[in-house]
Amino acid sequence: MRILKYLGKRIAVFIPLLFAIIFITFCLIRALPGNPAETIAGPNAYPEMIASLEHQMGLDKPVLEQFKDYMVGLFHGNMGYSWFTSNNVTTDLAIRFPATLELITMSILFAVIIGVFFAICKAYKPTGIISRVATVYGMLAGAFADFWLGLMLVFILFVKLKVVPSPIGRLDLFVTAPQHITGMYLIDSLLTGNMVAFADSFKHIFLPALTLGLVHGAAFMKMTSSTMGEIIESDYIHHARSLGLPKKKIIGHTFRNTVPAVVMTVGSTYSFLLGGAVLIENVFAWGGLGQYVTTALANKDYAALQGFIIVATLFSLVLYLIIDLIMMAVDPRIDY
Repeated sequence: MRILKYLGKRIAVFIPLLFAIIFITFCLIRALPGNPAETIAGPNAYPEMIASLEHQMGLDKPVLEQFKDYMVGLFHGNMGYSWFTSNNVTTDLAIRFPATLELITMSILFAVIIGVFFAICKAYKPTGIISRVATVYGMLAGAFADFWLGLMLVFILFVKLKVVPSPIGRLDLFVTAPQHITGMYLIDSLLTGNMVAFADSFKHIFLPALTLGLVHGAAFMKMTSSTMGEIIESDYIHHARSLGLPKKKIIGHTFRNTVPAVVMTVGSTYSFLLGGAVLIENVFAWGGLGQYVTTALANKDYAALQGFIIVATLFSLVLYLIIDLIMMAVDPRIDY
């Protein structure tokens, strides 16, 4: 009953919030400088040709009338057509979303492993070598741009050492993609038993995911370390020490109480990376939503941009709902 009541409250907020975001972004996108009709027609087009394209694209109508037409299509499951791919935007997003989801999921996994490992090492042995490395890493990780770090890793690991494949997509050209089930190659190759595709897709995703993991792992380290530091100084941990509990058990109890903080950081980072992995996707020619929205922005592809924002908004809203439910399960004291 408690969860159902909470879900009802959130859904009641979701609908007007989503509508407001769609309306604001619809207006802002059309306020961007430049004319899509001129971009499509080319630099040598006559004014009559541009006017004809604007009429075909519905750009000669008032913005509110354009928004009304867009919402009517959206209620029927139609996000419009991309002016540059000539596909339905829903189809384009469905093709590219699994690639981005797979990348950011692996990135989060790397970030959690790196961040939590360093945090536990700092808590277990604050003056050790690993703790010092963690301190330096925490200072440097936030200073490096992800695309710069990606390029440096490509130069070192691919160009010089030849230990990773070339950064040109999700698979080598001679490897056949696994049968489409989820669109995520690692999962689809495991489900179909295609271990050749699994090994090759893992090799290709390793470097971009490691890049994002290194950049964002510092946030997990700092959050986990800070929370563990507060818990270590709490009364019940002092009591556990006085009872003679081994240090490993004390660290284990301490870390267990940092799980809510880690979960919250996972949620916020996951949501950010859906759009925050744009540059990395371009560096590694990943073919996900990042490349799609970059191309759409450069070409003033209104429907594609609007579709991406809707998907990103829905993804964030659903993700934070799931995070809240997990937090309620992990810590019964939480009452939203």
